[in-house]
Amino acid sequence: MMRKIEAILFDKDGTLMDFQSSWGPWGAAMIERRCGPDRSKKLALSEALGIDLKTQRFLPQSALIAGTPEDAVALLQPFFPTNSAQEITGWLAPEADNFTPVAVPGVHDCCEILCKQGLGMAVVTNDFEAAAQDHLAQMGLAPLFDAVVGYDSGYGGKPAPGPSLGAAERLGVAPEACVMVGDSLHDLEAAQRAGMIPVAVLTGVAQASELADHAAVVLDSVADLPAWLFDGNIGG
Repeated sequence: MMRKIEAILFDKDGTLMDFQSSWGPWGAAMIERRCGPDRSKKLALSEALGIDLKTQRFLPQSALIAGTPEDAVALLQPFFPTNSAQEITGWLAPEADNFTPVAVPGVHDCCEILCKQGLGMAVVTNDFEAAAQDHLAQMGLAPLFDAVVGYDSGYGGKPAPGPSLGAAERLGVAPEACVMVGDSLHDLEAAQRAGMIPVAVLTGVAQASELADHAAVVLDSVADLPAWLFDGNIGG
C-alpha cells in the first residue's frame, strides 16, 4: 500500500476528543435536566439513549456514539412529544459553561507533527460544524486544522462518503491521497466508500476485534499515527 499521502481527516468524538470523559457527564446531566424528578422517565430515557446514569458513561450499543443529530432527535422525540424537533435539536448543542471537551492524550503533539510535514488537516464529524469548531478551540487544536466538516455542512452524515469527500474538496486534495482516522465502523465505512485509507483508533468504545477487518491498521490512539505514517508503512 504505497501511496502519496497529502491529507489526514479525523473524526472528532472518540478520536481527537475522549468521548466518555467529554460526553458522558453531559449526557447524564441532560437527562436529569429534561426529566426532572420523574425517575421512571429518566430510567427509560437513559436506556433508550444508552447511557448509564450511575457511571455517567455511554454503553457500547448506544446509537448516539456515532450517530447524527437527526438520530438523537429521533430517539428523544417520543419522550418529549410536545417539543418540536427544532427545540430538541437545540438541546444537543451544549453551552461552553456546562461542557468540557477532553482531548485524547497526545493529540496536540500528533497534529503538530503532521502539520509540520505539510499535510492537509480536516475534521469530519457527525456533530454540528460550529460545535466541532468550538470544541477544537477549547482543546487548543483549532489552529492546526484547515477544514471542519459537520453533519450540517451540506454533505450529509457518515457512514455516507459525502462528508469525507467534501473535506477532501475543501483541502484541495484527491480522495485517494487522504487517510481517514476514526474510532467507529461509521468512520471506516465512510473512508472506504470515499476511496480513502481507513485507520482505526481504540479511544472510542469499539474494540479492535470489531474494527480490524475494516481498517488498514488499528492504532491505540492518534498519538501512534505519525510513527505509522512515517516509518515506511505507507507512502508520503
